[in-house]
Order: sequence, then C-alpha cells, then structure tokens
Amino acid sequence: MNWLKKTYNWVLKWAETPYGPIALFILAFAESIFFPIPPDVLLIALALGCTAKSFRFALNCTIGSVSGAMIGYAAGHFAWITSSGEFTGFAHFFFNNIPGFSVSLFNGIKALFVEWDFWVIFTAGFTPIPYKVFTITSGVFDINLVMFFIASVISRGARFFLVAFLIWKFGPDIKRFIDKYFNMLAMGFTIVLVGGFVAIKYLL
Repeated sequence: MNWLKKTYNWVLKWAETPYGPIALFILAFAESIFFPIPPDVLLIALALGCTAKSFRFALNCTIGSVSGAMIGYAAGHFAWITSSGEFTGFAHFFFNNIPGFSVSLFNGIKALFVEWDFWVIFTAGFTPIPYKVFTITSGVFDINLVMFFIASVISRGARFFLVAFLIWKFGPDIKRFIDKYFNMLAMGFTIVLVGGFVAIKYLL
C-alpha cells in the first residue's frame, strides 16, 4: 500500500501552500466519488495552521463533499446499470480500480437501503465507512434525492464541524486523539443515535 501512503503525504503537502482551501474542496468533492483519502486529513492540517478559520474550513469541506455526493448519485443513477440490468463498463472500472468498491458489497447495500434509507446514508457520511460507495449506490437504487441530500448535509457537516470544533477548542494537543480515537467515537455515537431511533420505532 505504498501508493496510498504517498497519496496521503501528497494530500498533506497542500496544507503548506496558499491553495490549501481549494485543495480541501476538491479533495472532499473527489472523496465522495472515488478518491481513497478522506478530507479530514487536510482539514485537520489546515485547521491546525489557522485555528481561527477552523469552521470556515469545515464549511468548505462540507460543501465540497456534498457536491461530490450529488455527482456520485448521478453517476450511479445514469451510468451504473444498463437497460438490461447488467453492470456498465463504467461500473466495472470502479469495481476493478477504486478501493472500497466490490460487487458483493454493492449487492449487500441494497438490503440496507430498503430497511433504513436515511440512516444508512447518515451512518456512511458520519463514520469511516467509505462514503463514495453509498453516494453511488443511492443513485443506482433511486433513493429519494431530497432525503439523500439532507442526510448528506447533516452527516458530512456533523463530522467535519466536529473535527473543526475539537481543533478550535483544544489546538494541536487534540490531533493525536483525533487520529487515534475519532473514528471509533464516530462509530459509537452513530450506533447510539441510530439504536435510539430503532428502539423508538419498535416501541411505538
């Protein structure tokens, strides 16, 4: 996975240039469709460099990510399945070349959408689960576009603004904590939140 490490380091280098905010937007946009490195990496680096702009960076990241999610949705809706129900060449390119995509994972997600719709998108957007897989499959399975947009804004915004808040509040000291525990905490928070709504659903 040497190429992944090199890509990671390349992303971080943008924080040292005047083009960091633009790179953050592009990275967040691309990560929602195909890019393997999450935008949190550059968001943290930029926020540490200027904590006063942490929330501006988070907004930039959120807009980029949600914009990319809409393109991912369109790609899934219009370019993933042929009229005969087969995968297109575009879909096969993703399965063969984009990390995180596989036919088995793709097929397994459909059942999740049928049962949980909004919460599947929210969970993918807030946690370390590869978001790009869900943006594209949402389009393939024709998930309600308004619901998809709302879930994406809430989940992506919550994730990026939480990172920004931690950097703004605690500064460089929190970076090691975020690197080590943030994804675990995000998963735990999502489980508790979704579990609460599931309990309400079945109790009522």
